[in-house]
Amino acid sequence: MKNIHKLVMAAFCAASSLAVQAQAPGTLNILGDNHVIYRLQSKHKFLILPIEEKEENAHLRVIRDNQVVKELNCRLAIDNVDYSVPLELDTHQDSDVLLDITFQSNRRSTGAVKDFVAWKMLKTSDQFDTSNREKYRPVYHHTPLWGWMNDPNGMFYKDGVWHLYFQRNPYGSYWENMTWGHSTSKDLAHWTFEGDAITPDALGTIFSGSSVVDKENTAGFGNQAIVAFYTSAGTNQTQSLAYSTDNGKTFTKYNNNPVITANVPDFRDPHVFWNEDIKAWNLILAAGQEMNIYSSKNLKNWVLESKFGHEYGNHGGVWECPDLMKLPVSGTHETKWLLICNINPGGPFGGSATQYFIGDFDGHKFTCESKPEVTKWMDYGKDHYATVSFDNAPDGRHVVMAWMSNWQYANEVPTMQYRSANSVPRDLGLFTFGDETYVSVTPSKELLALRSAKVGKPTEACEIVMDIRSQSKPTVITLSNDKNERVVMTYNPKNRTFSMDRTLSGMTDFSNMFKTVSIAPTYGTITQLRLFIDKCSIEAFDAAGKMAMTNLVFPTQPYNNLVVKGGAKTTIYALK
Repeated sequence: MKNIHKLVMAAFCAASSLAVQAQAPGTLNILGDNHVIYRLQSKHKFLILPIEEKEENAHLRVIRDNQVVKELNCRLAIDNVDYSVPLELDTHQDSDVLLDITFQSNRRSTGAVKDFVAWKMLKTSDQFDTSNREKYRPVYHHTPLWGWMNDPNGMFYKDGVWHLYFQRNPYGSYWENMTWGHSTSKDLAHWTFEGDAITPDALGTIFSGSSVVDKENTAGFGNQAIVAFYTSAGTNQTQSLAYSTDNGKTFTKYNNNPVITANVPDFRDPHVFWNEDIKAWNLILAAGQEMNIYSSKNLKNWVLESKFGHEYGNHGGVWECPDLMKLPVSGTHETKWLLICNINPGGPFGGSATQYFIGDFDGHKFTCESKPEVTKWMDYGKDHYATVSFDNAPDGRHVVMAWMSNWQYANEVPTMQYRSANSVPRDLGLFTFGDETYVSVTPSKELLALRSAKVGKPTEACEIVMDIRSQSKPTVITLSNDKNERVVMTYNPKNRTFSMDRTLSGMTDFSNMFKTVSIAPTYGTITQLRLFIDKCSIEAFDAAGKMAMTNLVFPTQPYNNLVVKGGAKTTIYALK
């Protein structure tokens, strides 16, 4: 079953129909070689902007009654239209809308601004077509209806509903105009798009963060209020909060933002959680290549408690999107603390990845139990980044999702209507192997409900379960299509490794950094392997949680052949 999406605003459908679209009734005023004002008179809900991806961003200021009501950047079409995006208009106002548009490009290469195709293709409409036009859009992974998406943000569970916010560009499929989009789900697999929840303001665009359910009204915004923390990305990065009293549908920004500031260039991604051990809130955020840890009683006033990270782990790139949680250690009565630290670049196979640290946390200071030179990775694929957890998950679970891409090529993957998906949800735990403690990663139990009929060969959306019969020789798994595009996976029990080779997986020429053979340690033997196949991704898990690997693939036709050498009982489930 394809992703179930609620339309962003009521009646989002069939905007391409001439019955619901009209040429924008506007007047073009040329002010210079790269500067125009477009005066628009319209009672329609949207202005449909034509986008051409190869062009540079134009800067748009939306002006009404001599006031700037919105600013954004988008790649307005100059020669050709790749797709369109909606700009919402305030239909309750009687005055005209002025679009003050500045182009960055040079007229010597683009031609005269009066001849740009954008002026012929601007439309107004009360609807916008969100029907899928992409062959690679996943079946059971969350994606935006249109436009760019990166980090998951502000995730929480409440009253049977999982809430996912995400970094989003509503005005194109490249990174820009960072906004919190919002989707909801009851099963962690099929998502309803609820629109944009937190939008840019005078303090900046809206970067990553987290949300909490304030069960005891510690902030004074109301019992069970949702309190969101995010980075305001202006000239410098500061931390702000907003609150919701309608279960996360709409937010009110706190009137004393920002709530945390510092003289640090890369200062972002606040993650907040209630720490029952100290009966207070903790907040962890990325500050350059360290993590700052704060505490608060009321979610508004924060005290810097400590810093962590100097000389620990991988420092090949900027530290981002932290998380901190207490987890049980499998097979023991112990609990330890997991500190998640996403890093870009610096991943084990280049670009983005999720590293982590295990240790102790007393509410004030995190102490890592491993030696500083030890680096641990949560996922050994190329396409697993910005991993963060849901607040208030049921049954004491720690459920995470990641951005399923890599900054090395995220803007170049072969889709246009949208870019990027989230990983399948995963539950975290801890296990020991040798002298170290590691994080266990297992597909969340909700994914079992996606299984439908057993099938004889792979489909474009399926789960392959393999019971490994031999620990004396490698098990080699080849997933391929009729064009001999293939992904080769090898479990080597002697070397205790699992690898995935996507060098011949299909479309790879959009980036010279895409072809990869990724290799993961298995920390012992694998007795059951679970492979989640979707239209553009393969996620491999040791069923016991000791290995995870996430990789994008873009076959020109779906993989429909499976060959297993080395001995394994294989069951394939179509996923609905």
